[in-house]
Amino acid sequence: MQKLLFYLIMLYMLALSGCGYNTLQSTDEQVKAGWSEVINQYQRRADLIPNLVNAVKGFAAQEKEVLLEVTNARAKVSSIQATPELIEDAEAFAKFQSAQAELSSTLARLMVVVENYPQLKSDANFRDLQAQLEGTENRITVARNRYIKAVQEYNVTVRSFPSNLTAMLFRFQVKPNFTVENEKEISVAPKVDFNVPVQAE
Repeated sequence: MQKLLFYLIMLYMLALSGCGYNTLQSTDEQVKAGWSEVINQYQRRADLIPNLVNAVKGFAAQEKEVLLEVTNARAKVSSIQATPELIEDAEAFAKFQSAQAELSSTLARLMVVVENYPQLKSDANFRDLQAQLEGTENRITVARNRYIKAVQEYNVTVRSFPSNLTAMLFRFQVKPNFTVENEKEISVAPKVDFNVPVQAE
């Protein structure tokens, strides 16, 4: 009886290894790790914004509308809980993406406004913040690309036979991913120009 039970367990384990269970587990973990890095970089950007807004306010206090837009967009992003469960819910994921896109857009507008203030552009503190922001935008792009690839690999496994049967059995579902529209929105990263002539006062 024990021998039969042992053989049944071995047969079950062999069946699991051949039906994509382990692949589903590993690709799911890759998606989670990729998402954590995306969130980490978005948080890095959010942390830079108060200092950036204060630097602009110091030189261009009259640009209240744009500064308020950036502050409100950051608050909207911060109000969305970026939990690991977020990537299981397509609707919540879309809301998160929409908020991030709005923040990207307001930051781009802020950088356009900055062009009208040569003294601000030549300020060392602001230039450092601007360089950090551009570096962060680049890190966001890299992290998003890694996440996109991880989700693609996972989703292919969930949909492919015979692993799709295992996915149904263990309730692995397709995860939402960034769209081409999202990529266009995020691609307007602020540019840093260190060749700005400093005007004499």
